[in-house]
Amino acid sequence: MAPKKKEEPAPAPKPPPEPEQPKTPDFNPANITLEFTPEQIEDFKDAFQLFDRTPTSEMKITYAQCGDLIRALGQNPTNAEIMYVLGKPKADEMQTKMLDFDQFLPIHQHICKAKDRGTFEDFVEGLRVFDKEGNGTVMGAELRHVLATLGEKMREDEVEQLMQNQEDANGCINYEAFVKYIMAT
Repeated sequence: MAPKKKEEPAPAPKPPPEPEQPKTPDFNPANITLEFTPEQIEDFKDAFQLFDRTPTSEMKITYAQCGDLIRALGQNPTNAEIMYVLGKPKADEMQTKMLDFDQFLPIHQHICKAKDRGTFEDFVEGLRVFDKEGNGTVMGAELRHVLATLGEKMREDEVEQLMQNQEDANGCINYEAFVKYIMAT
């Protein structure tokens, strides 16, 4: 009698594919509408002049000073946000490239507006708290409850519209894909 063949264990199921991070479009200051009052603009100009280190006060600052000036004006952008609005300059360009006041205003407006919106990472991190198993999913029922009862509460019909076709067969939602879906709409 021939020895029995050992059964090889079935391969583990592949994890769901990682959702693509949303592509961030290049910053275009021409697309920014300035919403500052004339008084605010005068205040910004005064602060800008304090940062102007040109020999003849040309109303210019270096790229490296841009983040400091925006922070002095009450915002708290990350260095990544500053690099994004400056066009991702190289390290040596930070000290040599200059920005005038008219170029600065749309950048400052964008930073002021951006603080009101969360990023992909912010939302994913917020939902990760509800990922009890650490597998990239949250229970749909729990997410419905959170959306309807915490923070800026949503109506039940709004929650249902948002959650439509997002749950898998087990009632779970891949929260990275969910955030990507929400940010795309």
